[in-house]
Amino acid sequence: MSLLPLVGSNTQVPLLDGTTTTYANLDVAASAPALQSVADRVAEVLPWYASVHRGAGYLSQVSTALYEESRATIGAYVGAREDDVTVITRNTTDSVNLLAGCVPGRVLVLDIEHHANLLPWRRVEAGVTVVAGRDTLAGTIDALAGELARDSFALVAITGASNVTGEALPVGEIVTLAHAHGARVLVDGAQLLAHRHFSLAATGADYVVFSGHKLYAPYGAGALVGRRDWLDVGTPYLAGGGAVDDVTHASEVELVETTWQPAPARHEGGSPNVIGAAALAAACTTLGGLEPAELDRHEASLRGRLVTGLSALEGVDVLRLWPDSEEPVGVVTFTVDGIEPGRVAAYLSAEHGLGVRDGRFCAQPLLKRIGLTGGAVRASIGIGTSVADVDRLVAGVRSLLEGDVRGDYVLVDGAWTLAEDPRPLVGPVGLTRLADTAGSCGAAV
Repeated sequence: MSLLPLVGSNTQVPLLDGTTTTYANLDVAASAPALQSVADRVAEVLPWYASVHRGAGYLSQVSTALYEESRATIGAYVGAREDDVTVITRNTTDSVNLLAGCVPGRVLVLDIEHHANLLPWRRVEAGVTVVAGRDTLAGTIDALAGELARDSFALVAITGASNVTGEALPVGEIVTLAHAHGARVLVDGAQLLAHRHFSLAATGADYVVFSGHKLYAPYGAGALVGRRDWLDVGTPYLAGGGAVDDVTHASEVELVETTWQPAPARHEGGSPNVIGAAALAAACTTLGGLEPAELDRHEASLRGRLVTGLSALEGVDVLRLWPDSEEPVGVVTFTVDGIEPGRVAAYLSAEHGLGVRDGRFCAQPLLKRIGLTGGAVRASIGIGTSVADVDRLVAGVRSLLEGDVRGDYVLVDGAWTLAEDPRPLVGPVGLTRLADTAGSCGAAV
């Protein structure tokens, strides 16, 4: 049973055998559907949309108020302190790239991170150190401690929850460790915030980044929330209107000096995504109203049921990084002996109406280190996941292992697909064909 109403929860999709079924979305870790409350809020505010911050018209004043109140709501959702700043971005990747232009020293990360929390740090002039995770969580934290003792770092960037296994690092413990060595801490909350309540003030973390499309608000907005000082003086992320206080010039074509605004305007050049900000704020309000214990019970019971069901199938291995980590969030990654992950995913979609993710999940260094160069299959549980969805996935994998396969699956341009796909296109009006399913960001090809 869904904890909250979602848009499209009863969407019907065609199967290979000519029937239809309700789509089971077990890929919410990649992008989650919109909460009904979010869609309703967007419909409510759309008639009031106009320019922001620089318009004297009544609708401009309404939109400006909407944007700034949304900013405050988003910051409150992650426990922003009184002097923290909330910058509205496009997504987690955008947020990390923004902060990378403001960090005044070296960055320390683990190799378990999503590419979004690995690649942007190469922009930091002082450089980045990547530490390989160990076989235990305790050993991994010891490795971080050892590196902090050996070198000077401005920032430690950690995942709130792994997008590969759902396992979480102890944020409070790492904050204490980093602060003792003069480093700040960024938490990549992309996979955490839809599953667990989080607070900057309570954990002592300095920054958190996250995406609306993973928080059931897929309207193109994300956020960076945290300490103001670096953001007030860091390189403006988007040079343009709204980010500047004053521009002077010696001639019509020669710019002489630019005086930049402080954060957040400093990093929000151009017309902001007012609707996206309102959607993200609505999601924060709705999700913030859930009791943490209720959310934990929902996910733990479904994740436990899925892990138990998959583990009982001969030839299926469920991935876990550390034996000593706490209960992961609702992410379950597994392999099926002798069957490529892409073929597993294509089969589950075409013959069981299940949406899962396959590949290396934009975490290639981690997958390579643990020996899964061919990738794996990931199922993710959210507020709309039901017992029936979980059981359907287990049954689908069992059918695959038993050889109950009707389709002819072939590899085309690195992606597994049906040699002939008779399913009709029943999506939005105007579409003419199904997309090719070629994976990016780490699909095994």
